[in-house]
Amino acid sequence: MSRPSSAGGAAGGLGAGKTGGSKHGGSGGTTTSAAAAAAAAAAVAAAAAAAAGVPGSVAGSGSVTAAAVALPSATLPGQSAELTALFECPVCFDYVLPPILQCQAGHLVCNQCRQKLSCCPTCRGPLTPSIRNLAMEKVASTLPFPCKYASAGCLLSLHHTEKPEHEEVCEFRPYTCPCPGASCKWQGSLEAVMPHLMHAHKSITTLQGEDIVFLATDINLPGAVDWVMMQSCFGHHFMLVLEKQEKYEGHQQFFAIVLLIGTRKQAENFAYRLELNGNRRRLTWEATPRSIHDGVAAAIMNSDCLVFDTSIAHLFADNGNLGINVTISMC
Repeated sequence: MSRPSSAGGAAGGLGAGKTGGSKHGGSGGTTTSAAAAAAAAAAVAAAAAAAAGVPGSVAGSGSVTAAAVALPSATLPGQSAELTALFECPVCFDYVLPPILQCQAGHLVCNQCRQKLSCCPTCRGPLTPSIRNLAMEKVASTLPFPCKYASAGCLLSLHHTEKPEHEEVCEFRPYTCPCPGASCKWQGSLEAVMPHLMHAHKSITTLQGEDIVFLATDINLPGAVDWVMMQSCFGHHFMLVLEKQEKYEGHQQFFAIVLLIGTRKQAENFAYRLELNGNRRRLTWEATPRSIHDGVAAAIMNSDCLVFDTSIAHLFADNGNLGINVTISMC
């Protein structure tokens, strides 16, 4: 199956994309909540400092330098959850993590949402100039924060410095439609990917077996084009993608890759080989399939795929059709 890509050079017709945006919080009677939260956090820090016998110090013309404080590790039941709740962003409901910036009234908003806002979502006051809340940063450094995909089943709580890296590879992160392009906005669980493809992308052909031929027809079609096919073997489904892009005027390149409809850990159990044969020539690429969590674009960006230009494609093509032998094996 082939589809011309959408305008702007991005592969289109079948793909998935993510949309940005922000939700603005209300104002009114909530203007004191963040100040209360900050006061509560400061009280906790002050109590810990007093218990540890560490005084604050005053340095220079009116500026105050607070000593680093470690909160007691033995907390009361529910205390950690109560403290992490103070860091909830009023826009996306994820956590506000260091570096923590506040508005002039003391309200917090996460850095991702802050970049999209022109005023504080709580009090509608200005967000500039940027004011750093060092006290809340110190409290944040003592707390474990739940993974943002906790509602999907992830049970991990991590230090704020480890949280972003984990969430990039979290198995509970929602999957987007693996088809290349940007028109399909579907998201869902891994188990729902194949039902989605069969329902929303019925034109994709599925072949059974570990050794098949992926036939891309009409490779001379103008512009950016995607060819997609499914291969089923070893109890798993693999997506085969051939993408043609025009890197610059008059110079087109082809990118061929195999993706596993599965997790990154599952993908490590397989290997694939792509092979072009014809006219006493052979071009072969062997690699580990990428998970659909990574996507086609990341593989192309890192050149982690079979790459060849139009002249090479014509060496192996037959009447404008290009056959690629695809072999999947278990490691």
